[in-house]
Amino acid sequence: MDVKRDILWRVYLSYILVVLACAAIFVKAVIIQQVEGPHWRSMSDSLHQKLDEVEAERGTIYSEDGQMLSTSIPQFDIYIDFRVESLREKNGVRFRENVDSLSESLAGLFKDHAAGEYKSILQNAYDAREGYFLLKKKISFREYEQLRAFPLFKLGRYKSGMIANEKTIRLNPYQMLAFRTIGLARDSNKVGLEMTYDSLLKGRNGKQLVRTIAGGVRVPVDDTWEIEPETGKDIVSTIDVFIQDITENALMKMMIKNQAVTGCAIVMEVKTGKIKAIANLGKKTEGIYWENLNYAIRPTEPGSTFKLATMLALLEDKKVTLNQMVDLEGGVWRTAGQTVYDSEKHGKSNVTVKQAFELSSNVGMAKLASMHYADHPDQFLRSLKKMRMDTVTGIDLKGEGIPTIYKPGGRFWGPTTLPWMAFGYNLSITPLQTVSLYNSIANNGKVMRPYLVSAVKDEGVLIREFQPTVVDDQLCSKQTLLDLQECLEGVCSEGTGRELFKNAAFKVAGKTGTALVANDNRGYADKIYQSSFAGYFPADNPQYTCVVVIVNKAHAPVFYGAAVAGPVFKEIADRLYSSYIRHTMIVTAQQMKPDSTAFSFAGMKRDMTFLTSKLNMTYADSTQSTDQWIDMNGKNAVVILNKKSFDPNTMPQLKGLGLKDAVYLCENFGLKVTVKGRGKVAMQSIEAGQPIARGQLINVALN
Repeated sequence: MDVKRDILWRVYLSYILVVLACAAIFVKAVIIQQVEGPHWRSMSDSLHQKLDEVEAERGTIYSEDGQMLSTSIPQFDIYIDFRVESLREKNGVRFRENVDSLSESLAGLFKDHAAGEYKSILQNAYDAREGYFLLKKKISFREYEQLRAFPLFKLGRYKSGMIANEKTIRLNPYQMLAFRTIGLARDSNKVGLEMTYDSLLKGRNGKQLVRTIAGGVRVPVDDTWEIEPETGKDIVSTIDVFIQDITENALMKMMIKNQAVTGCAIVMEVKTGKIKAIANLGKKTEGIYWENLNYAIRPTEPGSTFKLATMLALLEDKKVTLNQMVDLEGGVWRTAGQTVYDSEKHGKSNVTVKQAFELSSNVGMAKLASMHYADHPDQFLRSLKKMRMDTVTGIDLKGEGIPTIYKPGGRFWGPTTLPWMAFGYNLSITPLQTVSLYNSIANNGKVMRPYLVSAVKDEGVLIREFQPTVVDDQLCSKQTLLDLQECLEGVCSEGTGRELFKNAAFKVAGKTGTALVANDNRGYADKIYQSSFAGYFPADNPQYTCVVVIVNKAHAPVFYGAAVAGPVFKEIADRLYSSYIRHTMIVTAQQMKPDSTAFSFAGMKRDMTFLTSKLNMTYADSTQSTDQWIDMNGKNAVVILNKKSFDPNTMPQLKGLGLKDAVYLCENFGLKVTVKGRGKVAMQSIEAGQPIARGQLINVALN
């Protein structure tokens, strides 16, 4: 009995403990649900709901002629929540009634599955009660608009369960066209205008409450915003798509033909400094060309195109005249233990300074620089500083390389530094600096800052406009300028560019350049040549300045500037001349002939005389007062003003009047006017000369 009682006691004790534990769990569950429920629910929301930053739509980059160069377009990921009550109620009648037609519409739009397959996919997802079923990723806005009109989806998000997650992608509609200058808009790799004007383009991000569901996907809690995103500003570049296309195609053809390694071409508008085109091509490992780097703003040894700077210094410092003689020694000259060679053999000795420049003689430029600046190299460097060769151009594009100009006393200065600088070695500048210097000569000595953005707009409204900036009103004296222009024209008519431009329809001023390029540690052994041409056109009325720089492959059989870079320049110049410049010059050159066309206008005299003064028209005036109505008649280039009288009780002649004048007259006579059309009065319902009364209605038709 004692054993039995002992066992029962233990059983009862265990039972009581289990009951107490169950009761404790029950009580705790009640407390959690009823008492602490709001607290734990709020914690759950805080874990699964948060404010998510929504990126603002980025502004668009336009060309000057209104074409989109870089823009943001929306993309949508489409999901369906099959748990929404409207799809489940009444045993899913809404879903069943629409699934067939929806499947057919989806098959017709995307063409990736048959209608039957789509129905099976949707039915399986519905049966599985999927809360975030992915229907389609990365659809366009056009497809999204069509999708919203499909059966079921047209009922809206809360009845169809359709969820559209929108994101924007950056698109360059013209792809490679000025790609490196326009730039990339990736978060970690912005370049070009996208980087320079990022603060304007990016706008202000918004914030929206989202809920995290299975798979880590974030879904908006509702359609309201904590902070609504603000779209970025648009910028209008100076790039002209037509000129850019011409420039890029001309450069590409030569790069392929000569199997070149890199190349760039820049076109600048002479009077303003606007960059109308900037092409940069580099050869990829697969043998194709792409805008991989902005070579236009990377410093290199310029070669012979730099001789313009040397000539400018010599002429401005009055060290030489164009007719002064210099001995080229057959194109070979020894100095300080080194030899200077002319790149093209000519065998000439005594020539004028102008001829030495036209022949692109390294010997001539080196000897002149050594003769006049060896004892005072600082004077030469001051001239380069005046030309802004030692600093960046200040173009509105981040990443412009800093030029290198060695100075006396530095570790890189030696007895051969100055003579080699004279023909474009032992220094480095960017092609952009070269085009800026040549543009200054084309622009009669006025130095313009190159720029790439002309305006900032907000939804089409102009909020800021950038005007041309003059850096220096007068780079050099008038005589120096005339001498340099003569030299540059001489290169194209008598010198290294003679064959290239001998049949040109217009005059060109420019300079060829051929320079050996160092190949890292191998130095100049690989015979890699940089071909260049810089100049402006038409020489007698400069409109555009252009520079072309091409780095050829090692041991290229053709490498002279006139043979490689020159044809690119010529193609650009020919196309622009025939498309833009020639017509303008012909129209300007034509003598204005008096217009003999007969015409007749009526209106207030002060308005008519204002127009005649603006149009530089002479006229015979038979009237007296300035505040009166007149007829202006013209025939055989003779214009006569006659007084026009009105009787307040008689309908006036309105034909030929503008709307403002016609309404003014009629309302002064007490008439009520209705108007159709626009232009000048062509018909009036009350004929001229008919009696009129105040309050009478007149219908006026304009032409």
